[in-house]
Amino acid sequence: MTERAMQEPTLLLLTALADAPRHGYALIQEIAAISDGRVKMRTGTLYGALDRLLQQGLIEVAAEEIVDGRARRTYALTEGGRGALGAEAERLRSVADEAQRRLAAVRPAAVRPAGPARPAFLRVRGAFA
Repeated sequence: MTERAMQEPTLLLLTALADAPRHGYALIQEIAAISDGRVKMRTGTLYGALDRLLQQGLIEVAAEEIVDGRARRTYALTEGGRGALGAEAERLRSVADEAQRRLAAVRPAAVRPAGPARPAFLRVRGAFA
């Protein structure tokens, strides 16, 4: 596995575009929803990431229009972006499955019932365990 893991902003942006093309403000809202409010992408970060993803060919401009005198671009996933997102989803699923497998394989250490401290002479190795 020589490819690096996808950075979270990229993963979130591609995920937000997976089901429908969206413009910038809609992407910010969608990313907040996907991350359950944990990630609030700022405008500068968003447009920097969009420019990078455009250059990488992972997204494309699906439409451009003027809304209230301002230009609005709508972005969509390319086939390459869809493939990259699918590969990252599979990588994450594989890691999560392995983590679950390992957690299930280890039994928690036995917990001693709470009680009075044992006297020092009983704490000596091998003494009246």
